[in-house]
Amino acid sequence: MFAIPVIETERLILQAPQESDFELLAAFYASPRSATVGGPLTRELAWRALAQEAGHWMLRGFGRWTVTERATGAAVGMVGLWHPEGFPERELGWDLFDGALGKGYATEAGRAARDHAFKTLGWETLISLVKIGNDASAAVAMRLGAVADGSFTHARFGTMTIYRHSGEAA
Repeated sequence: MFAIPVIETERLILQAPQESDFELLAAFYASPRSATVGGPLTRELAWRALAQEAGHWMLRGFGRWTVTERATGAAVGMVGLWHPEGFPERELGWDLFDGALGKGYATEAGRAARDHAFKTLGWETLISLVKIGNDASAAVAMRLGAVADGSFTHARFGTMTIYRHSGEAA
């Protein structure tokens, strides 16, 4: 059986996506904040997004984790490694649920996921795709040491800035 690794940081635990994450994910995808990642979505499509997150692990051997606070056990977002069809390269991405913004969680979890990609999986580079105008995500990418490296236009998501992460940053 395939095991999704658990990663712990000072404040967070990154663990396998679970069906119990659905209500928070559905609320995120129902909100206008999800517009930068393909939302808003109906509950049905949000469920499919959760299934896609779990299935990505099985198909690619890596994926995004549900991020929970160590202190409370509350799920605060989805962060991790991603390479669905239509993306130019393997990506480090993050989505935070309501109430989790402004706490440094995307940077902390993103650093852990990036380090896993470079130190455990042996990758040398990866990207973060940030929708034009999503200044908060651009700031996270730069805090993680990524540098702007052109743009990419996705058929559904539109034009995004490519932020390149180097293995040397880990």
